[in-house]
Amino acid sequence: MVRTSLFVIAVILFVAGPAEARNTEHLFNVKDAVEHGTGNANLKDIPYYFAGQTHPAVAKKIGTWTSNRSSRGVFRSDEASCQVAFLSALIRLQERAASEGGDAIVDIVSVTRDSRSSSATQYRCLAGAIVVHVALEGTVVKLK
Repeated sequence: MVRTSLFVIAVILFVAGPAEARNTEHLFNVKDAVEHGTGNANLKDIPYYFAGQTHPAVAKKIGTWTSNRSSRGVFRSDEASCQVAFLSALIRLQERAASEGGDAIVDIVSVTRDSRSSSATQYRCLAGAIVVHVALEGTVVKLK
């Protein structure tokens, strides 16, 4: 009886080990996500500029907003899942710009674990065992 109990406990611990939460932080290419990601056809005609990219002169800053989006990470690669979440976050920022009367989004940065990451070419994605997360923060503006 003791042997059987020990065997059952060992099996439970062996199976439960891989079920622990995964928190993998990735950097992926913005251009790849926009050109090849699922949902890129849904991007709006509102230009966006990541931190470090040159953009036309700003006439008026309207406000800064964050867009947090998630996507399922099961049955597809982290990169494919992150592309979906990234495009969703970017589209949400574009929708916010339109609703606030802006005509562009500038200085977009990735936000993960309460830290900001500035890159003109890459975004951050946090991949868990089941869900991936992308958070973008950008400033809605009126261009000159």
